[in-house]
Amino acid sequence: MILATLMMTSMLICIRLVPGNLHPYQLAFFRNFLGLIFLVTWQARTGFTFLKTTKLPIHLARGTFNTMAMLAFFPAIFLTPIAILTALGFTSQLFASLLLIFILKERFRFRRLGVIVFGLTGTLIILRPGIQSISLGPLLALFAAMMWAVNLLLIKLLSRTDTSMTIATYMVVFTTPVTLLASISVWQWPDLSQIPWLLLVACLGTTAQICLGQSFKLSEASAVLPLDFLQLIWGALMGFLIFGEIPDLWIWVGGTIIFSSTTFLIFRESGSTEVPVP
Repeated sequence: MILATLMMTSMLICIRLVPGNLHPYQLAFFRNFLGLIFLVTWQARTGFTFLKTTKLPIHLARGTFNTMAMLAFFPAIFLTPIAILTALGFTSQLFASLLLIFILKERFRFRRLGVIVFGLTGTLIILRPGIQSISLGPLLALFAAMMWAVNLLLIKLLSRTDTSMTIATYMVVFTTPVTLLASISVWQWPDLSQIPWLLLVACLGTTAQICLGQSFKLSEASAVLPLDFLQLIWGALMGFLIFGEIPDLWIWVGGTIIFSSTTFLIFRESGSTEVPVP
């Protein structure tokens, strides 16, 4: 889990460090395309049984919402400090819990709603509307978190019958062509200086997913999930050392509130052990 959080944050940093002016949509496409090659190559040595599924429509729905999340998240990486981006990403579980209550009609509990509201106040603490202007980047990050919330519910359905490798592979199978279509209008061929960075981004993102899934297979969620908060620490540290970004006190306060609320919901209410990885 520690390795997964480090790789996830490193991927965000590397996306920003890709030289030249590749559009975020292209970066999303190459992350998916190269990640797909990585996954298929890794599994081909044991055959392609991991592609067997009876839930293809759900995989397609998951790919659709994940694509919308990525097309919002990747531009946000360039518009938002890494620490804020990471803290706002924790809200996805809060939005997922709201979906369970109001869309899937799960049993209403005042305790759950109170925890969700408390967690969302962390978002207000970070953004401080009325005190400072809210830029496009955080809004895109929040939209991405909402789309990932739907992904959480779909992953929960898929995990009943499919392996984590099957779920991860079908995700990039469906997101790759859509992100390619989104990239056509802004397309430019990457040069030799960009290709190593694109390979690194895909490798980090894909390996982070594998490490995340393996951590839940080897340990109880209660043992590994609190370590996800390291993403905020890595993000603050790398953002400062590489980009000179200094997170203020309110980011730490708001991020802690969001994460603690999310952790409570996962352990006491939803029972989910899935955490979204872009």
